[in-house]
Amino acid sequence: MKKVILGLGALCMVAFTSCKDDAASKVKSENVAVAAERDANAGDFPAISFDKTEHDFGTIENGTPVSTVFQYTNTGNTMLVVSDIKSTCGCTVPKDYTSQVAPGETGQFTVEFNGKGNGNKVSKTITMTTNTAKGNEQVKISAFVEADPNAAKPAANTATSGQSIMTTQQTSTQPGHEGHNHQ
Repeated sequence: MKKVILGLGALCMVAFTSCKDDAASKVKSENVAVAAERDANAGDFPAISFDKTEHDFGTIENGTPVSTVFQYTNTGNTMLVVSDIKSTCGCTVPKDYTSQVAPGETGQFTVEFNGKGNGNKVSKTITMTTNTAKGNEQVKISAFVEADPNAAKPAANTATSGQSIMTTQQTSTQPGHEGHNHQ
């Protein structure tokens, strides 16, 4: 049994030694140079800067569409790729975006907002999916939306002999739907 174990051990040593020599001879110097360059650039992400990160439309009439343009510049050393732009709500629509921006170049996208509300401040976040180090970038819009003059007014509450009448108002609990409802 000892001879078998010693024989297998010697065979393994010969096999490992011969594999080591073969692997070293198979490495090509041009592949090493390409791998070194790739590894050096692996942490080199594009960087993005905006002309503005927030836009306030001020006071707008209920249901009146407004729009603004956000411009962004690739301040990094590699191609900036914007793969998607989304909003927190269907009343805010980002569109017409520049999907690839070379270093030093500028891109843009338009945000259309169809504000509806009950006389309150509304804020929305727009998220860009990018190949930057963070993976996404955000900008915000806001507006004070005037109350709809044609909206039904709640009935006047009358309290008699110390009784009070409570009314309820349905509001949305979904994130990004503050100030208006989708019914």
